[in-house]
Amino acid sequence: MNTAAATKYVQEVGDGKDGKMPSMATLQNGEHLNGPLLDHAEGQHFLTEAFQVILEEALCKGTDVDEKVCEWQDPEELRAVLDLELREGRETHDQLLQRVRDVAKYSVKTNHPRFFNQLFAGVDYHALTGRFLTEALNTSQYTYEVAPVFVLMEDVVLSKLRALVGWAEGDGIFCPGGSISNMYAMNLARYRAFPQVKLQGLWAVPRLAVFTSQESHYSVCKAASFQGIGLENVHFVKVDERGCMIPEDLDEKIELARSQGAVPFLVSATSGTTIQGAFDPLDSIADICEKHGLWMHVDAAWGGSVLFSKKHRHLVKGIERADSVTWNPHKMLLTGLQCSVFLLKDTTNLLKRCHCANATYLFQQDKFYDMSLDTGDKSVQCGRKVDCLKLWLMWKALGTQGLAERVEKAFAYTRYLVEEMRKREGFQLVNEPQFVNVCFWFIPPSLRGMEDSEDYRRRLSKVAPVIKERMMKQGSMMVGYQPQKERVNFFRMVILSPQISRQDLDFFLDEIERLGNDL
Repeated sequence: MNTAAATKYVQEVGDGKDGKMPSMATLQNGEHLNGPLLDHAEGQHFLTEAFQVILEEALCKGTDVDEKVCEWQDPEELRAVLDLELREGRETHDQLLQRVRDVAKYSVKTNHPRFFNQLFAGVDYHALTGRFLTEALNTSQYTYEVAPVFVLMEDVVLSKLRALVGWAEGDGIFCPGGSISNMYAMNLARYRAFPQVKLQGLWAVPRLAVFTSQESHYSVCKAASFQGIGLENVHFVKVDERGCMIPEDLDEKIELARSQGAVPFLVSATSGTTIQGAFDPLDSIADICEKHGLWMHVDAAWGGSVLFSKKHRHLVKGIERADSVTWNPHKMLLTGLQCSVFLLKDTTNLLKRCHCANATYLFQQDKFYDMSLDTGDKSVQCGRKVDCLKLWLMWKALGTQGLAERVEKAFAYTRYLVEEMRKREGFQLVNEPQFVNVCFWFIPPSLRGMEDSEDYRRRLSKVAPVIKERMMKQGSMMVGYQPQKERVNFFRMVILSPQISRQDLDFFLDEIERLGNDL
């Protein structure tokens, strides 16, 4: 309502006598109501200009190989540059635009073709459009009345993902990340085995036992701690040289735990481990779970997207035998953070029965539409962000075939990089890659042929951290490193962005050599 219209309205309505509304101008307590606090025209003007900054700095420059991946600043310098202090007064339009520009400039450009640091990278513009629209609509995915489009959309997307797993029916929900999805699996497995735990708590259950591989994601331990099961009751199953769970050791550890008075209830297998990208043998694990009557969960947060590829889905052979699956499309499929699903084979409404609280202000039983469309009680959250739109819009744009091609391209580039590594002196693979994780040591000239020397491992362990520091400070690229058990620091190169080219991979090898040859 503009000022003139508001004035006319006050004149017409009056001061509240004779049953009319009180004046917009002043309430009895003296508060003034002279129109909206926000100026939409001003706000939309700022948004338009800010969007141009975002487009230029985060997307155009952020995907340009001639620009830096990061503009490194030490923490104190960065604090000063950003001027993070919050004050009593307002800042001007131009000052705020500069804030937007600075945030973009000094943030890591994860969309950059030479960002290889995490299990997410690159940008899909259709998914990004979905992310923008999600933020603009600003609703919560808990009831049909406030999110009708997204309730129906989530159901379709989950159904399609379950079909790729191999389930004609089932359940599921979008979760805020793979760690939460894995926690859901543990909670449901316990509830199925001991439904009284919901009412009576930990007093109602015996000492439980969880089984997972030595290279599984740390969220399994977090879930056990968070849910009161205890870290000491997480049993780590041995892995082979490639990082895959050894089924025979799983069977032995289940028997041992049971003989010691614990009650095994969950096996959490992994399809695509974080470091090596290893895939556990799901069929063999499923046999053991069936033998012992245990819930089988597959953490396919990283590797689940191979289900789109007929060429590579053999890596998750047996996944359809699982009770539940975690899958993060924000990783290999590039939907953008965050986009994680928890999928269930169950058709008995176990998810809702386990998590529901029946809040009457949200889930009234006398609504005028089908109450089964109110999915909020399946979640441990109340407010739940819409995460399905970005995946749905991207899937519409690319089709299932386009998503399969994206997966297969990542594998092809991985093979190319490994072949090129073998042609160069100083690059030593940790293992032959199963997935798109390429783990390797760079051996600088000073250490070549010195493998038998006493301080070889100590000196080699220092190579990756120094190269990482140099690349970060120069902003040329980003790649991660880590030690693992008896292995000293090695690089983990992750190839997944459809924006990368052979030239980027050649640059990667050249840059590792340039940054490390003098060590």
